[in-house]
Amino acid sequence: CLMAIFNRSYYEEGLVVRVHPKFLGSQNLLPYKSLEDLWERRYREIRTFEKTLVDSGTSVLKFYLHISRTEQRKRLLERLQEPSKHWKFNPGDLEERKLWPKYIEAFEDAISNTSTSEAPWYVIPADDKWYAREAVADLIAAHLDSLDLEFPAVSKEILSQFDDFSKALRDEKD
Repeated sequence: CLMAIFNRSYYEEGLVVRVHPKFLGSQNLLPYKSLEDLWERRYREIRTFEKTLVDSGTSVLKFYLHISRTEQRKRLLERLQEPSKHWKFNPGDLEERKLWPKYIEAFEDAISNTSTSEAPWYVIPADDKWYAREAVADLIAAHLDSLDLEFPAVSKEILSQFDDFSKALRDEKD
């Protein structure tokens, strides 16, 4: 079982760039009729990519940790007030915060256009960090349980030699 975690990943292209279309200028894009056409194409490509992953045996679990605007303000204030959290503060976050409605719209659009039966999104209320972590852990654990994983089998030939292996280890001199 192999596990990979993508934090933000390719979804950033459908979120930050959606809110700031000026970032498209530096990309060497295939022609598109409209911005809406571009977003539809990107969502289709994401669905195709994730379906390819699933078809090749990879599980895809996507979690959107949703915090409220009030909680975000609280966390930003903590970063300014607590010296141990100063490193987390980015002044640019204050300008981005002004675009909250556009980000919410972009998130809703991305989630609704890329949540599939093979690769669903789980929207987790995340104002309470403990709850959010517990909810994600429960979903991952339930998914791992559903895979009915087993330890690899040891061949009869190797098993028949276990007594000899044990004796060799006990007889070792340190």
